[in-house]
Amino acid sequence: MNEQTARLKVLGAGIFSLLLVLGVARFSYTPLLPLMQQQAGLGVAEAGWLAAINYTGYLAGALIASLISDLVLKDRLYRIGMVLAVASTVMMGLSTDLIVWALSRFVAGLASAAGMLLGTGLILNWLIRHNHRSELGIHFAGIGLGIAGCAVAVAAMSQWLDWRAQWFAFSAIGCLLLIPALRWLPAPDTSAVTKTGQQLVDNPPGPLFMRLFLAAYFCCGIGYVVSATFLVAIVDRLPGLAGHGTLAFVAVGIGAAPACIVWDFIARRTGYLNALLLAGVLQIVGIVLPLAVGGLAGALAGALLFGGTFIGMVSLVLTMAGRYYPTRPAKMMGRMTLAYGTAQILAPAITGWLATITGTYASGLWLAAGAMVAGTLLLLVLKRVETQQRSATTTARPLAV
Repeated sequence: MNEQTARLKVLGAGIFSLLLVLGVARFSYTPLLPLMQQQAGLGVAEAGWLAAINYTGYLAGALIASLISDLVLKDRLYRIGMVLAVASTVMMGLSTDLIVWALSRFVAGLASAAGMLLGTGLILNWLIRHNHRSELGIHFAGIGLGIAGCAVAVAAMSQWLDWRAQWFAFSAIGCLLLIPALRWLPAPDTSAVTKTGQQLVDNPPGPLFMRLFLAAYFCCGIGYVVSATFLVAIVDRLPGLAGHGTLAFVAVGIGAAPACIVWDFIARRTGYLNALLLAGVLQIVGIVLPLAVGGLAGALAGALLFGGTFIGMVSLVLTMAGRYYPTRPAKMMGRMTLAYGTAQILAPAITGWLATITGTYASGLWLAAGAMVAGTLLLLVLKRVETQQRSATTTARPLAV
């Protein structure tokens, strides 16, 4: 197998793994949420708690990823996570018990972390070792395809399948995705050099940079999770838009599918922090458009912008982590995701509580927008800190003689 074919198979494994752990095990919950509320008696507040429990599982997985340095163990846990993604999806159709659903969402969260962090780290490590660009745009296309795909699947299956049968259908799809996700990712290389003999050396950022980066990413987690979890229900409850929520979720997936590749190109020209700033501003616009403009056009435009930015920000951040820590990329990825995941535990529960009190999800969207404004301002501060640290490093270098 030539090097280019090997690269495409490795990236393909990543795409299929994200289709499985996020498209099937995670994001299918969002378009199925209104159906479960209608047919299975799932309440508004309970729906928020299930989303929060999902992110608790994701956070637990991120903590595990941040503590593991052994590539062989990461590979083994990644493969276990792929199987758990299918198992958690089957569980959703087996019962109407809230405890069973909660266990399923927690396991799905663990599986999501296995795909997003361990899988991404293994793929980035492979790319660096084989002297390919350390960019993840193609890999992360799996998230957008998963979002759009599960929304289209729910829209099609709802014509003839109830909520339970749809969870079983997603389980069957997951079994098919499992095969390339496992077979196309090779066993990790544990040597300390690339294929051309170049030494792999970590170049971690300073402590202040990391603290600000973690705080900014926490805010981005709030900005992301409200729309990602409740978008279908939010749009369905806007005046004149009942039944259009699934269409908006498809728009999120359409916006997200090519986004990471686009943001890779933008980052090459502007630098990673400038690209993150631009994505943050655009995401704020995307979050508030459904409320500020109204109508189907505002909802779809907001969904496209949201889809095109949230996954771009995740891709940029995780790529930066891999560049700082080429020998153990999942370590910083795990720390960043702990911040992101903590926000994703708190925000859905708060949004569900606010929706129960006010009867609308609008307050949750404004919460998300406000958090994104704070996160974008922190990125501005972070850019200044990076400039100062770079200047100090340059000044500290001895003069050549």
